[in-house]
Amino acid sequence: MDKTVYQYTGDQPVDLTQWATTTDTRIKTAQRNADLETLHDLQRRLYAQKQTGVVIILQGMDTAGKDGLIRHVFSGFNPAGTSVVSFKQPTSVDLQHDFLWRINRQLPARGEIRIFNRSQYEDVLISRVHPEILVGQHLPGVQSMADVTDKFFERRYHDLRHFETYLRHQGIMTYKFFLHISQQEQTARLERRLALPEKNWKFSTSDLKERQFWAAYQTAYAQMLEHTATAKNPWYIIPADDKPTARRLVTAILTQELSQLDPQYPQVTADQQAHFQQLLQQLRKGQI
Repeated sequence: MDKTVYQYTGDQPVDLTQWATTTDTRIKTAQRNADLETLHDLQRRLYAQKQTGVVIILQGMDTAGKDGLIRHVFSGFNPAGTSVVSFKQPTSVDLQHDFLWRINRQLPARGEIRIFNRSQYEDVLISRVHPEILVGQHLPGVQSMADVTDKFFERRYHDLRHFETYLRHQGIMTYKFFLHISQQEQTARLERRLALPEKNWKFSTSDLKERQFWAAYQTAYAQMLEHTATAKNPWYIIPADDKPTARRLVTAILTQELSQLDPQYPQVTADQQAHFQQLLQQLRKGQI
């Protein structure tokens, strides 16, 4: 699969109404299974090498399929080196610090993979649609709605880009996925949550409330993508109306990306190997 089909590097304006939420790309089951096997092997090697940390960011509208993707793609990973963080509304403690403070606290150690279900990008999405939430957060220079300007968000976009550059310099790689669904598909998924008892637990009235701001969110996402995608830290815009296809695309892209890191198991010296052979023989003879 050519990953550049879904890769956006900020080289052109984004109009999400023109960016497909479906695709003709079909990854066969055999290829999907091979990608998953390779991905799991790469994760084991990454964990053993302990040289590079990985952040995987999943963003998308409500019902975009983030939770299901996590279950299907990452369930076979070694839990010792993989974890998921879901970023909800900032707490009062979070708001006493800079907006990246809570993100810093959840960064992976070298060798680990940390999956962000939503992320620091919420701070240029929700606050873009509902700028009133920024007033009262004791932000410098923000005393009223008049202070929440394009310049304010341009500074945040700048900080987000440079934050990822800083992380890369520290050996932490960031891979960003936007699960792009249509409003019609969201309608269908919300209907299923309401109609099927086994899915009722997923429903939140806030989903319907935020749905009223669909167009504003599409604009906010477009602005975010344009201002935070770079050649070294692109966004992958994944057509997500079909969940299995979206999962297979993310799996294929991650397999390609982590393969480029080429993590290796640590090598032992000749003296260490000789010592291990001695210990092996002693174990077999019952001497230890």
